[in-house]
Amino acid sequence: MNISINWIKDYVDLPEDISPEELGVKFTLATCEVEGVETTGAHLEQIKVVEITTIEPHPDADKLRLVSFNTGEDEKRVVCGAPNVEVGKKVPFASVGVTLPGGFTLTPKKIRGVESAGMLCSEVELGLSEDHSGLMILPEDATVGQTLAEHLGATSDILFDIDNKSITHRPDLWGHYGMAREFAAVFNKPLKDCFNEEWQNSIRSLYTDEAAPVSVHVDADSSCLGYKGLSMDNITIKPSPQWMQERLRLCGLRPISNIVDISNYVMLELGMPNHIFNRETIRGGEIHVRRMGEEGTFVTLDEQERKMLPTDTMVCDKEGPSVIGGIMGGLYSGVKDDTTKIFIEAANWKDSEIRKVSVRLGLRTDSSQRYEKCLDTNQLERSILRIVELVRESCPEARVVGSMQEDGVQPTPELQIEISHAKVCKVLGKDVPEEQIIAILESLDFLVEKKGEQLTVTVPSYRATKDIEYEDDLIEEVGRIIGYDNIVPVSPKNIIETVRLGEAKLMQRRIQNFMVFNGRALEVMTYPMVGEKLLEQADWPVKNDKLELVNALSHELSRMRPSMVPSLLEKAALNQKNFTSFRFFEMGRSYQELEGDAYSQDRYQLGVVFFDKTASPFMNLLNVMQPLMSYLNLNAQFEEKNDKFPNPHVPADWPGLHPNEYVNIRVMGKHCGFLTTVHPVITRQFKIKGNVSLAIFDITDFMNQRIKDKTKYKALPRFPWSEFDCTVVAESRIPVGDILSVLGKLKVKEVANAKVVDVFKLSDEQKSVTLRTTFMDREKTLSPEIIKELEDKVVATLADGGFPLKV
Repeated sequence: MNISINWIKDYVDLPEDISPEELGVKFTLATCEVEGVETTGAHLEQIKVVEITTIEPHPDADKLRLVSFNTGEDEKRVVCGAPNVEVGKKVPFASVGVTLPGGFTLTPKKIRGVESAGMLCSEVELGLSEDHSGLMILPEDATVGQTLAEHLGATSDILFDIDNKSITHRPDLWGHYGMAREFAAVFNKPLKDCFNEEWQNSIRSLYTDEAAPVSVHVDADSSCLGYKGLSMDNITIKPSPQWMQERLRLCGLRPISNIVDISNYVMLELGMPNHIFNRETIRGGEIHVRRMGEEGTFVTLDEQERKMLPTDTMVCDKEGPSVIGGIMGGLYSGVKDDTTKIFIEAANWKDSEIRKVSVRLGLRTDSSQRYEKCLDTNQLERSILRIVELVRESCPEARVVGSMQEDGVQPTPELQIEISHAKVCKVLGKDVPEEQIIAILESLDFLVEKKGEQLTVTVPSYRATKDIEYEDDLIEEVGRIIGYDNIVPVSPKNIIETVRLGEAKLMQRRIQNFMVFNGRALEVMTYPMVGEKLLEQADWPVKNDKLELVNALSHELSRMRPSMVPSLLEKAALNQKNFTSFRFFEMGRSYQELEGDAYSQDRYQLGVVFFDKTASPFMNLLNVMQPLMSYLNLNAQFEEKNDKFPNPHVPADWPGLHPNEYVNIRVMGKHCGFLTTVHPVITRQFKIKGNVSLAIFDITDFMNQRIKDKTKYKALPRFPWSEFDCTVVAESRIPVGDILSVLGKLKVKEVANAKVVDVFKLSDEQKSVTLRTTFMDREKTLSPEIIKELEDKVVATLADGGFPLKV
């Protein structure tokens, strides 16, 4: 967005002893990013008014002519190809050395063998318009020898190219008057109150007692936040003044006519878009703001046909739509060359709806860009009154008909925020006198009232639309006007102390360490969301229909998972394609449906998967999970399935449970998980070719309890140990844990460890279990006689417990 500094100077006197570049840097640091600084119009001081005296044909070119002219000092000649060159006409002349807009500098050159002293210029070459049809013909009373700047009354200007992204939260800065307020605050200069109540009353005095030619009605369900309009007669369409055209061009808008230019000028000045109707096109004398109601097409001012939806808000007359609300007017509603009656509209619209419709239509206009920033409804009347003032300056005979018509106006509510001097200084890290804080806020149009130690700040309505909301926003206002470069950076004074992890995090860390270093497993992370398809593939009975996501990422991630089992099986199926065996685990959550307001409960769980292509990894998994419980100092029992006490962590009717390789995990008598080899009926559904054993261990109920570290550290043994394997016979229904429990009754200090190595099914009634016992003495090397004695004790203990040696 371009900002004209000459325009800014209409409202505030800027320092004269500062360069344009320094001005831009200062404004960037305080308010918004100035991407470029350009001085315009300086070339007009070097362009002279000349009068053509003779025209001769070019000797070597049919379409070129040699044009001689009087500069007021001497005669010069140039080569010219313009079709409208004529003796006696006064035109602008740029001599050699002049730099024209666009960076083109005239140099001495020959054109088809004839040297040209410069060039006669068109309006487009001078940057005054887009007209390139011929030379710029000046009035007959133009003074020969006068500079074009003197003739046009034009002065050089400074343009700031403002980065729109840096003011997207500041709708008040999308107009020159709002920018001028910022300049006044930044440079500590008074802002000229050009649009005060006295000025507004002077324009209101032009209202008449006549009935308004156009009535206004706004539907409550529309996206309109307020609509105001005023009618005027005796309008004459003509070119707008040169100064207005120049300002519009500098800001990137093409001058069209006085009424259209006034509409654009007020938008650029006050930041509030508006629309001026040709009143004779308003059928039935009524403006009705409503939803489209049905699908249809609408032709906009750019002559493009737009497809409208029933929910789009339109400005309509008695017979149909005239304007797409807040975006662009219709082709036939605009001012034409023969217009004599106008209706001036200013309205405000819901920012989100303007954005949505604008993006869908691919129609981004100056109006829509401003409405998207959330404008202030309280500024509508001021914009209309300013238009009336400029229309009367352009058409002195113009008059207001009736009074202001309005409907659906939702004023921006008043916002008050309390801050304190101490809080401002603390946050900024700089001692700022309270008087200076008040002065800064008041220069930005905030109303400040001191109440003891507190300052009650009333936010102006144009800053209360998603801009200023909290105490910190006001502190930022003070900081940026002071200048962040004037605040000396200091290190924060923070107390540095050790941070202790919570008990839940400590338990999670201990589990992770054990599974990696002792269980030799890799950690994975799966999504806590699953799809119904995955739950059906795993035949998991619970579907969590009440925990479906409203804004799911995809159909495959549509609900919170009732268990980690389906997710773990899915990852096992993926990995078995590339590995013959693997181990992985996950610390994650599952979700249980609840009734009432507490619709869900999170369950924190450990999920473990062991996979082997050839043999069941169930015993390996069991041999990891049992020492894990000891490592966590949990009194856990591994028990066989008991239908009288169902396990809440796995449905009893889940077909994935293995009939033999299954145990429940109990901690302090409560079910906390299970281990099972997944039944082939389920692994086949996942196309898993191999054996999968998995464990779920729920830590929710004791994860926040402090774990007592009972670890006793001993030196590594200096003497060798001996291992003894034996195979016993047991009934198929007896868990292998019972066999280990019998062996645990052997109270011999040389027995360092006992574990299950293998389980083999002998028949439906019997199985063989291979145990490995480690013998070790930390004080000496065991003799063969002692080892033999220990072996006999192991065999005898097992036999006494009902588990004889297999022969």
